[in-house]
Amino acid sequence: MSSQPFAADAIAPMQGGATPAFSPLYQQIKGLILQSLQQGEWKPGEAIPSEMDLAARFRVSQGTVRKAIDELAAENLVMRRQGKGTFVATHAEQHVQYRFLKLQPDSGDARVEGPAQRRVIDCRRVRASADVARALALRTGDPVMQARRILSFAGVPTILEDIWLPGQAFKGLTATQLADYQGPTYAMFELDFGVRMVRAEEKIRAVLPDEEQALLLSITPVTPLLSVERIAYTYNDAPMELRRGLYLTDTHHYRNELS
Repeated sequence: MSSQPFAADAIAPMQGGATPAFSPLYQQIKGLILQSLQQGEWKPGEAIPSEMDLAARFRVSQGTVRKAIDELAAENLVMRRQGKGTFVATHAEQHVQYRFLKLQPDSGDARVEGPAQRRVIDCRRVRASADVARALALRTGDPVMQARRILSFAGVPTILEDIWLPGQAFKGLTATQLADYQGPTYAMFELDFGVRMVRAEEKIRAVLPDEEQALLLSITPVTPLLSVERIAYTYNDAPMELRRGLYLTDTHHYRNELS
């Protein structure tokens, strides 16, 4: 990290005569903190330096650092703890474990229902198809880890998931590892592979299962399902997971909060 002082504003180079873009100082500091998070200088769950220490490191005011951290906290990248400091957010935290779980039981909250029972059908290293490579910003044929699993609630198969992960970042991932970890899968990705998913984009549509999918979910081929395709990103918008799930919604619903 550079310890050089910053100007009040940084001006991006103009392209094609366009108006120059100004980057506020706190945004520059936010970018440097993100860079440290991406490089693993501070691990998920660990404390980051104090605002005073970061201000001295970057040679800016404490208020500038505070504004940068405010944005990082609003984006769930760091968490403030009263009297203790600021910590790198982690999927192991109880109140964020269900952040990406949108399927909830009609009878109540997912936390009451408890974690799903997992059955991993397959986990192997394969070469990325064109669509998988495009989603993960890889080249066609690059190695990826591909997994398929069924998530059941109260013994009822409810979700069929196909997951693709960059082979280099998740080298060595096994079916046993996926099946045995008791916490959220994203927490295991943090702990075992140093990859933290910080946001996701999803596409949703209604579909019918093919014969194999119907067999795995113990349903008929005319049972309507919710298809959810998710791309999850780590810091600086690097795609690190493609997940395609088929959701049975006769006793569950997909719930999202808009703000």
